[in-house]
Amino acid sequence: MGLWSRIFGSGASPEPRAAIQPAGGGVVITTSEQLEEALRTGNVTASGMTVTPDKAMRASAVYACVRIRSGVPANMPLHIKRRVDARTRDDASDHPLWSIFRRRPNRWQTPSQFKRMMTAHLLLRGNAYALIVRSRGAVKELIPLHPDRVKCEQLDSLALEYTYTRKDGRRVVLTQAEVFHLVGLTLDGVHGVSVITYARETIGLSLAQEDHGATVFKYGARPSTVLVHPKALGPEGIENLRSSLDEFRAGGDKEGRALILEEGIEVKPLAMTAEDAQWIESRKFSRSDIAMFFGVPPHMLGDTEKSTSWGTGIASQTQGFVTFCAEDDLTTWEETINRDLIVDNDNDIYARFNRASLVKGDIKMRWEAHVKALQWGVMSPNEVRALEDLNPREGGDIYYPPPNTAGGDDKPEKDDGDESSQAA
Repeated sequence: MGLWSRIFGSGASPEPRAAIQPAGGGVVITTSEQLEEALRTGNVTASGMTVTPDKAMRASAVYACVRIRSGVPANMPLHIKRRVDARTRDDASDHPLWSIFRRRPNRWQTPSQFKRMMTAHLLLRGNAYALIVRSRGAVKELIPLHPDRVKCEQLDSLALEYTYTRKDGRRVVLTQAEVFHLVGLTLDGVHGVSVITYARETIGLSLAQEDHGATVFKYGARPSTVLVHPKALGPEGIENLRSSLDEFRAGGDKEGRALILEEGIEVKPLAMTAEDAQWIESRKFSRSDIAMFFGVPPHMLGDTEKSTSWGTGIASQTQGFVTFCAEDDLTTWEETINRDLIVDNDNDIYARFNRASLVKGDIKMRWEAHVKALQWGVMSPNEVRALEDLNPREGGDIYYPPPNTAGGDDKPEKDDGDESSQAA
């Protein structure tokens, strides 16, 4: 039985959508202890909100953090390089992995879609898995597997073993050589730590604040009113008056019309309470905490209240995100590809992201870097043109000598003690 049939079932011509997992994925429960834990806790936070990776994405800050971080490796070109000698590197465009990461990783996804999806799994669940489909030792496809359906265990031999639960409930055991496994922050060296697990209370608070805000704006943002009657009203009269007023305040075709009251009834407005008005301020703290968990600067989520929107402050924070956050994701991808997808006899092959594309949108910074690279002989004009997707020009393969910053050969003559030298 082939690998595809073991994972996704038998079929004459498997369709690409047969391997697609639902967005939610769900939680696979295989033991009575897991069932008891799910029924007892249900991922309920102190705020009363149930937080799962998919429900967490409904929080705007979580969605923005996942979108920003997964977009970095998704949009950055991934090169497969070959070491020619100790000092020379070439593009290995003839290697099977070049086609995987530059054209089509599987039958229905583009490289950016695949990298974005896998990075999102990594951020929300701490692990990302893909089935490695090989033919004669060469990687032909990478089929993403939803993390909620994969269980990873380390055997006594220290090798990893993966159990995938199919949609029909059958479980398939996969070896370490059959799975491409991205691991985030880990405490045991095998399983990645999910941000949602440790940020569950913060995210639950954010979701609760959104629900509260919706309720406030539905009933309290427009001032409520108190009806003052000079005499006492019976229960039936109170209920009729309240229903009439609620119908008037419901909006729709009655919006803006005059309210007619009888029997000397007076209307006095009640403004929104100070506690309700503070929910906006508290949401800002939740947004900053969520950004901290994901390592994204708050200004990238639109929170520029305590920092200038332009200038060196924002530029420094953005560079910090590239250095300490995006670089972590890129290194994880590169090292996992080198470990899981490159066989031992291909030691000269390695994966490398083109980090120069991070400044692709800043033409001033990009061309300043090109000028310095040309000036100091780091790159030739044709190499710069290749980075800009331009054709080479004749005579453009030269390297300019760097400028002599020591002042050239104009050095003072050595003092021999005579009068002419002293006078000079």
